[in-house]
Amino acid sequence: MIFEIFLVFFLSYLSGSIPFGYILTKIFIKKDIRNIGSKSIGATNVLRTGNKLVAASTLFFDILKGIIPIIVTNYYFPNLIYLSGLMALLGHIFPVWLKFNGGKGVATYLGIVFALSLKLGLIFCISWITIAFITKYSSLSSILSAFIIFLISFLETQIELKLYLFITFVLILYTHKLNIIRLKNKIEDKIKL
Repeated sequence: MIFEIFLVFFLSYLSGSIPFGYILTKIFIKKDIRNIGSKSIGATNVLRTGNKLVAASTLFFDILKGIIPIIVTNYYFPNLIYLSGLMALLGHIFPVWLKFNGGKGVATYLGIVFALSLKLGLIFCISWITIAFITKYSSLSSILSAFIIFLISFLETQIELKLYLFITFVLILYTHKLNIIRLKNKIEDKIKL
């Protein structure tokens, strides 16, 4: 059992830690995304380069690196899927390859949520789009959508899912701490939809 835990822990973290935003901008734009905009390696910051294809590719791969560990873990070690999801998210936020300074985790979180529950993944997407359309703030949309699916999880029976969504909501809040300050001071950048 200890070996299984270590294997899931390690491989899920490695999957989540692949810095696609950094890799794709280096290859296709010849820039270090950590020197642009918010300095995050996530898709929202990649979009600030003006290259929508690279931003969309970053989003796709960041979602995928959340989905794959859950699917693999669920097949081999179904009792460890929440550990897998947590480690994939932490891998994105704290990637070993970039001195533990990664992205905000929203796309990888979305992939994990979709792999855990199609219904919750769809609710997250619908709420994110709705809030973004109304407020024009990506950060606020991410925070509120994570909170909404945490609340909705109370309609589910699995205590592990509720606990997982609470922990990941706290992580999303943590990664958006500077955005929250900017939102409070009304200086947060708006997105163009």
